[in-house]
Amino acid sequence: MDIKTRLLANDDEVVSGFTDFKGRRAVRSKTGLWKSAFFIIGVEVAEKFAYNGISSNLITYLTGPLGQSTVYAAASVNAWTGTASLLPLLGAFVADSFLGRYRTIIISVLVYILGLGLLSLSASLHSDCKAGANTSDCAPPLLELVAFYLSLYLAAFGEGGMRPCIQAFGADQFDGENINESKSKSSFFNWWYFAMSAGSLLGLLILNYIQDNLSWELGFGIPCIVMFAALLLYLLGSPTYRFRIHTDARNPFSRIGRVFLNAAIPHRGCFASADADTEQPITKFLDRVGCSEGDIRDAKALLGLLPIWFTSLGFAVVFSQGTTLFTKQGQTMDREIFRGLKIPAATLQSLSFFTVIFIMPVYDWVLVPAARSLTGRPAGISLLQRIGAGLFMSLLSMVIAALVETRRLAVAAESGLVDKAGTTLPMSVWWLAPQYMLFGLANVFAIVGLQEFFYDQVPSDLKSIGLALYLSILGIGDFLSSFLIALLEAITTRAGHGSWFDNNINRAHVDYFYWLLAGIGAIVMLAYAFIAKSYVYRERDSVCC
Repeated sequence: MDIKTRLLANDDEVVSGFTDFKGRRAVRSKTGLWKSAFFIIGVEVAEKFAYNGISSNLITYLTGPLGQSTVYAAASVNAWTGTASLLPLLGAFVADSFLGRYRTIIISVLVYILGLGLLSLSASLHSDCKAGANTSDCAPPLLELVAFYLSLYLAAFGEGGMRPCIQAFGADQFDGENINESKSKSSFFNWWYFAMSAGSLLGLLILNYIQDNLSWELGFGIPCIVMFAALLLYLLGSPTYRFRIHTDARNPFSRIGRVFLNAAIPHRGCFASADADTEQPITKFLDRVGCSEGDIRDAKALLGLLPIWFTSLGFAVVFSQGTTLFTKQGQTMDREIFRGLKIPAATLQSLSFFTVIFIMPVYDWVLVPAARSLTGRPAGISLLQRIGAGLFMSLLSMVIAALVETRRLAVAAESGLVDKAGTTLPMSVWWLAPQYMLFGLANVFAIVGLQEFFYDQVPSDLKSIGLALYLSILGIGDFLSSFLIALLEAITTRAGHGSWFDNNINRAHVDYFYWLLAGIGAIVMLAYAFIAKSYVYRERDSVCC
């Protein structure tokens, strides 16, 4: 073996378990780290620019050009965002089992670009129904509706394929077994969400204004162009990427699925007996199945995530209100910030992202090093502690939202404007700022914590599915929000006391809904605290807790 070969074989130079773009062993100094992550983060900025530029103002398009009621529009938005958050499970399955993350991302972005292009085309089929018109007069042609929803859900498929893969692929650029790269990996999740928020903020400020003041065709078309540029950027970084080598030649879903199948069918065996023990009672029954110890360990790791997954759903229901009911509140309030300049109601969501952009550097550069010196953890505090802090902040945001909505309804009554739905109330839209800012603060802790937790606590072959599980929390939360709104709409309407979600929001009682969510959040917090206290972290590939 010559000197060059021995140097490449050195543990300090070669990253174990990874190859480079040409299939050779990945060299630490030439592959991965931030030089690769920046290309991938750039794609995420573009993706969030496109996604939030559309989703944040979608309820305005539905209740305006498409003439839908508030209840139906809110349910439609939640259904679409929920689907977009559940489809990553399919995308992750395809990536981890067949195509790999790199190729899945390319295919998904192409589908995304096609969906966005068709969405812009569908917007050119506008009916004459305009925002503020009587919904009974708004009947868009069937062709417009079919084209809109087909293109919207095609974009969701593209979104679903890339979302779990792009972040997992970015995290793969850092070696968890190296102490320095392990710290960088923890920072990566912080800066990833910073980049997500920056892209979302740009989408809100630019696209919402274009959609409200210029045209929806242009507002949907620009994201298509941006995503095409992002694809070129992603391909440009290919020579620098690290590619994870699967530790087992078998399909990870089939081998882990066999463990659960054996647990369900008595006297069925796999390959070898396992006598491994675990401290988590929820996974103890798996010790009795006759599968290999490694397969049982991986199955336990997935099953052990379920309690955290379930208790995070309350946060997801709260999270879904930011793009629906918060926006409807803002549409009734004084949105003029300068003479003649009125901001779109959806643009208020930018306050959440401004909060993230301001707080994230403080968290990563100040709070984490301070906490690290006290706890000895590379991440400062544990992942479950971080998530718990975010759940508490989301609870506070609902309390504040309920109080602000109570005040807004009082202003409408005092001004004699309860029955004048299209009239602007003498109340500044900045009253909504605290609830949006608390949303942003909650996301710094809960969203980033959930991302890193579900990436970190799954087997190495299933990193994409781990992030898909995190995204499914948000998806199920959207569907639960839709179900809860529909249920309460039926109950309150039948009771004869007026709908909580009346099309005239001045006659509605969204404040009651917010109080209900705050109560649910309190119950979820107690359950989460109990479960998190007994959770046992899996033995990991990484050294960064």
